Amino acid sequence: MNINEYIQKYRENGLFTPAIRCRDGFTMSVQASRAHYCSPRKDGNQTYHSVEVGYPSVLEEILMEYKEGTGISTDSVYPCVPVYKVDALIMKHGGMLVPCELRDEEFVIEEQTTRFGES
Repeated sequence: MNINEYIQKYRENGLFTPAIRCRDGFTMSVQASRAHYCSPRKDGNQTYHSVEVGYPSVLEEILMEYKEGTGISTDSVYPCVPVYKVDALIMKHGGMLVPCELRDEEFVIEEQTTRFGES
């Protein structure tokens, strides 16, 4: 599952998606809607070219050129991060765990098969 598929499947109220959790424990917020720094900047789009990343659990060099402000890197928002970089970051951390459809508090492993730059 790539980040665009995740957004489509888990978007709540047309605006927000749950935080991404990866196999190695890495977490980050990834959002895309009219209220977020993304492209296109609209609700319900099937494919986004860039997304808003926020609050990564550890500093990630791949995100630094997009960092907003001068605060702590793990307490920052990263506007308009290309989706291929988000997919690569998820793969770097072993793939994403996705919310279990039966129990919100539990997570199941979803194999991340998207290769760098593919959708």
